[in-house]
Amino acid sequence: MCGRGQENPSGMYDLSEFRGNYSGNREQSSEIFTSFPALADAASYLTQTTSYLTRCFAGSADESVLDDGEELVTFSSGEAHISDSVNGFTAAHDSDGSGTTLITPDERGTASLGGSSQAGTGPLVSTSVFQIGPSIFQGLISRARKTVLGSADDIGWLQRAPGMPPVEDGTKRFIELLENIRNDEHKLPDSLVYLLVPGLFSNHGPLYFVNTKTCFSKMGLTCHIAKIHSEASIDKNAREIKEYIEEIYWGSKKRVLLLGHSKGGVDSAAALSLYWPDLKDKVAGLALAQSPYGGSPIASDILREGQLGDYVQLRKIMEVLICKVLKGDLLALEDLTYEKRREFLRKHPLPLDLPVVSFHTEAGLGPSVLATLSQVAHAELPIIGDGPSTKVPVVMPLSAAMAACAQLLQVRYGEKSDGLVTRRDAEVPGSVVVRPERKLDHAWMVYSTLNDSPGEADASQVCEALLTLLVEVGQKRRHLAFSGVQILIKKENLNFDTIQKIVTSIRKKLLNK
Repeated sequence: MCGRGQENPSGMYDLSEFRGNYSGNREQSSEIFTSFPALADAASYLTQTTSYLTRCFAGSADESVLDDGEELVTFSSGEAHISDSVNGFTAAHDSDGSGTTLITPDERGTASLGGSSQAGTGPLVSTSVFQIGPSIFQGLISRARKTVLGSADDIGWLQRAPGMPPVEDGTKRFIELLENIRNDEHKLPDSLVYLLVPGLFSNHGPLYFVNTKTCFSKMGLTCHIAKIHSEASIDKNAREIKEYIEEIYWGSKKRVLLLGHSKGGVDSAAALSLYWPDLKDKVAGLALAQSPYGGSPIASDILREGQLGDYVQLRKIMEVLICKVLKGDLLALEDLTYEKRREFLRKHPLPLDLPVVSFHTEAGLGPSVLATLSQVAHAELPIIGDGPSTKVPVVMPLSAAMAACAQLLQVRYGEKSDGLVTRRDAEVPGSVVVRPERKLDHAWMVYSTLNDSPGEADASQVCEALLTLLVEVGQKRRHLAFSGVQILIKKENLNFDTIQKIVTSIRKKLLNK
């Protein structure tokens, strides 16, 4: 790790030492400037300038009324002086304004008088003690600190929060299931309905999750893609997802297994947190793929005051894009900031008895991403003659965009990400976590690329493996619940009627019978 204020081999400053608790303490704030010589020189210059301006704009010497913060200085000779306090020094002016005495703190902290340019007597008057210099300087320090730190203190906050349940690593089992699926061994039961919940801007990508739904349908599984307004707030989408689940359940009498991607995972988790009493008998589990469950540094840096977005008007640009162009709600992005996620999860944590799987990846940064194109839609060419219409793919360099964002997060925060979501923010407390080593960006999960390797699993197979793992997690929990009941029966020596009531209750809650 680089030392304080030193450059690492990539030419960037290492900011890891600035990720502590910055509570406004002046000594901690000043450390930022001492780490950067150029900023230290600028800070010194600003201090001198503001002190000079404070002295220049001192109040009128003929004021006779004391205002808040005014200070009177009198001497044994009976002379009255005006006192201006600037950065620990006090300039005392004679009452007639003709002379100035410099009062400086001595080594013991007491004030001593310097030479007076001219003595004078007169009525007692005063001016305000100006402290504009220090306040401006501290404001500059605070703003610079916010800009330099960004979201460094927020990333991974869920892992540091007290009282959060631990996660379980399910990567090995996931890889085994994925290999079985690639060998045509499919285990997803048809006794469930599979609901895919898309993320932000999905309404404008017609192929979002389409390949996955097609593959599931070919296996004889009932699969739906939730048609929600992807640029709506989390609360609004949570209500819509609840209605989707209830409609599916009452129509099929089957429980629902949810897979949410990106913001879709956050929306799905919010629906289960807010409406769990109504949905607990209708939902079998939740898988979150590349979801910013703890928050997103991209959203925070764009929208939070004092961040880089303030300097290039990114907030205004996003407001125009989401609200005016896409007819959405800026809350869709604001709800993904760390402040909003902390507030929501404090009030509405996920139910502890809900089976949850969380999945996160790291984007590739190699040169190959520049040649990778993602298919986001189809364009139908006009019919020429009597021949059939021709569909051509609409492609975008999403992998290159994700790689650029991932590089930015790596350089600024030292965090691995899929381009939009850091790996630490995607881990849901209490979940079974899947951490594959394969380089996959944020868009790969839902949009196929034109140069997918046939030797690697595709996105639909990854989704199938995640949901298969989720089914196993739910079965394991039910097994543990029944085992606990058996232990309780033996320990407490319960009678037959009590045992029957316990078993019936568990069947209703866990087996939905």
